[in-house]
Amino acid sequence: MPATARDRLVAAAFELFAGQGYDATTVEEITTRAGTGRSTFFRHFPTKDDVVLPDHEALLRRVDERLATASAAGHEVALREAAGMVLEHYLAEGETARTRYRLASSVPAIRDREIASVQRYVRLFGKHVHRWLDAEADGPLRAELVASAVVIAHNHVLRQWLRGAVDDAATTRALVDRSLDHALALLRGPAAAGSPTIVITSGGRDVEQVVRDVRDALGGS
Repeated sequence: MPATARDRLVAAAFELFAGQGYDATTVEEITTRAGTGRSTFFRHFPTKDDVVLPDHEALLRRVDERLATASAAGHEVALREAAGMVLEHYLAEGETARTRYRLASSVPAIRDREIASVQRYVRLFGKHVHRWLDAEADGPLRAELVASAVVIAHNHVLRQWLRGAVDDAATTRALVDRSLDHALALLRGPAAAGSPTIVITSGGRDVEQVVRDVRDALGGS
């Protein structure tokens, strides 16, 4: 049995939701199965909807702390690790996270809360990326793009795992890491122009020969 009252309430709620449906389950039934009282339930969860949702408050605090300690040279690492914290939380929940995902597809209130939580992560990532980039050319725009792209890249893979399209944790982690490659390219700014090509040609050559030398150096025909 889960050790804490909060964990017992979550476990009891999901067992009841699976057996009789979300709408048919009452707070009283959840507390009875968990062996707690109503006051304990409402100390942890303002509403029945909240017992379904992950502990975003704790996750957001951890992400905030990680990004706040990023060194000037470690922004990309910090973003990867922060996204990884969120992923690991869902992986640790296992079937509970997948059940929640299925509930969200059929319970509008839960779906709306989950959509709103996505924007909280975008704003949090954006707060830190703005701090890093705003002084650079196009920094504010790039910060918005990076924050959104990191969350989109993470959630794109997370949804595959929640649906069961990807099953094992190692593959899921690798896919998130690969998805973040695309998002974090924005952190480094526009791709640098190609390295200059220096062509050395001897004096006295006519213009047409110099043009041919340059074309050959650039790989032209």
